[in-house]
Amino acid sequence: MASKFSVLSMKIEVETDVTAESWANREQLKQAFVVFNQASNQLSEIYHELQQQVTRLTQELARTNQELQHELAAKKTLSQQLSQLLTALPGGVVVLDHQGCITRTNPAATRFLGEILLGAAWQQIKQERLQKTDEAGEWWVIKKEAAQIHVNVRRVFIENSVSDTTGESILLLHDITEAHALREQNRRNQRLAAMGEVAAGLAHQLRTPLSTALLYAGHLADETINIQNRGSFAAKTIERLQYLEHLISNMLQFVRGEPVSVGKVKLSAWLRKLQRVMTSQMQQRQLRFVVEDNSKGASLQVNQDALSNAVINLLDNAMQIAPAGSLVSLVCEATADQVKLVVSDEGPGINPALHEQVFEPFFTTRTEGTGLGLAIVHNLIRSMQGEIWVEATTEVGARFVICLPR
Repeated sequence: MASKFSVLSMKIEVETDVTAESWANREQLKQAFVVFNQASNQLSEIYHELQQQVTRLTQELARTNQELQHELAAKKTLSQQLSQLLTALPGGVVVLDHQGCITRTNPAATRFLGEILLGAAWQQIKQERLQKTDEAGEWWVIKKEAAQIHVNVRRVFIENSVSDTTGESILLLHDITEAHALREQNRRNQRLAAMGEVAAGLAHQLRTPLSTALLYAGHLADETINIQNRGSFAAKTIERLQYLEHLISNMLQFVRGEPVSVGKVKLSAWLRKLQRVMTSQMQQRQLRFVVEDNSKGASLQVNQDALSNAVINLLDNAMQIAPAGSLVSLVCEATADQVKLVVSDEGPGINPALHEQVFEPFFTTRTEGTGLGLAIVHNLIRSMQGEIWVEATTEVGARFVICLPR
């Protein structure tokens, strides 16, 4: 009996364990389904968000493509307009790469220079078809026809602009043939007007020394005058005639308007030569002459004779008025873009009210002055694109300043 009860007890315990295990598995399965549902919902939400992002990105991409197409169409239109503008420009355009080879031209450039091969070196084209003038940036175009070379057919002004991004150079060619002709005509008219003004003033200037020379020459014809007095009158006649010759030479130099050739003038060498020329003349007048060279090896592209004439004229004026034993100085200073020449003396100086007037033709404060010296200097300096003025000073004497571009 006891054994039957034990078997029954064991059977109930086994069935109870199986039932408990089944319930545990069901709970785990439920939890698994819950987790699965949660993951499924999360995946659905993520998928939905991804679909929305794809839709949004697709729309943005479509808008961007549309904008790019509009920009491309606008750039194409702009390129066509620029091409049409380049073709219609009256000025020539030549585009060079960073090696100086031609990559593009317009019809005006071809009309100016003749047929230009793309890829050709611009330096070669310039050597073959252009000739430099005395004016900066201006060139004569050389035309070759039937083995003949025609120069001065057309005059062009060339500007160079370099791109910071691509390194390309854009050359702009302006036809200034007519403008140059008008400029030369204006110069001739100005010279004619100046000649008229000078002739009127010269007649007045010539009258006194010519009358004096005629008077002395008349005495030479008087047989009652002894030989010694004749010699004195002859010397005075020659002196007056030489003065007339000097006056006429100054007048011719003042009205001369022909262009002069320019070259490289090394200032240090030029100053040394000028000092050698002027020192003896200064010593004869018992003057101290000092040249201060602060040019630092600089040079100028000017006509050396014109520059020398201008400075010597100023030094000669200083010699005429400076008292014996005083100082006459010439100082040269150079910067990156200009050269300054200063001529100073210790004479009576110039009234500040006359600083502008002293450069006018026939204005002089000296009895024996022609009034053309400073006018000539002014014209010479202006022909070199320079400036000259009288500098105000609290010290004795006068100070003339010449400023020339490098």
